[in-house]
Amino acid sequence: MNFWEYLGSRHQQLLTDAYQHASAVFQCMVLATALGVFIAVATYRSEWAGNLATLTTATILTIPSLAMIGLLVPVVGLGVPPTVISLTLYGLLPVVRNAIVGLRGVDPALTDAARGIGMSRLTRLVRVELPLAWPPILTGIRVSTQMLMGITAIAAYASGPGLGNEIFRGLASLGSKNALNQVLAGTLGIIVLALLFDAAYVLIGRLTIPRGIRV
Repeated sequence: MNFWEYLGSRHQQLLTDAYQHASAVFQCMVLATALGVFIAVATYRSEWAGNLATLTTATILTIPSLAMIGLLVPVVGLGVPPTVISLTLYGLLPVVRNAIVGLRGVDPALTDAARGIGMSRLTRLVRVELPLAWPPILTGIRVSTQMLMGITAIAAYASGPGLGNEIFRGLASLGSKNALNQVLAGTLGIIVLALLFDAAYVLIGRLTIPRGIRV
């Protein structure tokens, strides 16, 4: 059976795995973005706090994904929980780092002007600082998403969802007639999903970032 015949015979399962893979990455990126921006907002005004937040999230990223999932399995079990926790933690660094850089890069004259017209600190953050910091934050989200696309495949080790199951089945049956097809289908599926997500982020950037800021 060649690769195209394999795709034709397994397209339903592959589509299901691709949907689960994309859904896991999307949901974990939402959590990582919300948590990462919160951490950045809480620490960007202090040099040491911002550095500590960046160092901590960078340290998390150095933990091998198999080790992370293996440590979580005895605590939260197999399947979705270790996948969500590990992916959310791995997605933090680019978001936190870029959000801190973006918030610190806001022109102080703009925040002073907003303070001068009576805006509270929270209002300045929501209406002035975060919108101006959005371009680097979006860049961080794009980087995190690309990382998580590959890391999510490892979640199959703990019975997690996604195209990693196809890859692991192929690796477990090396030498069989469809082993290479399975690994190739899972790998190419992840690449296609990564490209689709990145194209979506480019579109979001064009819709949400004013042309003057993009330039």
